[in-house]
Amino acid sequence: MIVKFKTLFFVRSSLVSLYLALTIPIPFVSIDSFKIPSTIAFVLGLYLIINITNDYVETCNNKISYKTSFISKALGKKNWEISWKDIKLIKSLPTSQGSKVYYFNTYQGENFLVPQRVENFEKFLLIVSSNTGITSNKISYISPLWTYKLLTLLSVLMIVGELFAFLN
Repeated sequence: MIVKFKTLFFVRSSLVSLYLALTIPIPFVSIDSFKIPSTIAFVLGLYLIINITNDYVETCNNKISYKTSFISKALGKKNWEISWKDIKLIKSLPTSQGSKVYYFNTYQGENFLVPQRVENFEKFLLIVSSNTGITSNKISYISPLWTYKLLTLLSVLMIVGELFAFLN
């Protein structure tokens, strides 16, 4: 059975709302000769940010796959696929912010980043554990979910402030 895990909603919403908060004013404050190009750039950028936040993970009885969009591939992100039987261990490395990132380490010596920003993360970890035999109870989100929620809230407040300033 194939199970699909999309990028966490709060991760997508925080990135899209931050993009909007930072770029909505540009078409309005640009000089007349740049209004059309800046509007086109704004719309194109919005399309790109929505597109690159739609990566997802698929699992089935035989393998795990990370799927990216065409835009993400063009920007350097790669699809990958690992057979469950090829995963030797899950290793952790500290980040500079004090969190941990995790990698699937294969018998061939390859490392693949464990997706830590997917919806239904607990279910994802259960599938990983049941298919590899490796305990995953220490793996958690890379950042606490409140950080994404806070960024979304602050971005929305910026947008409201920009709209209020523009309308007055």
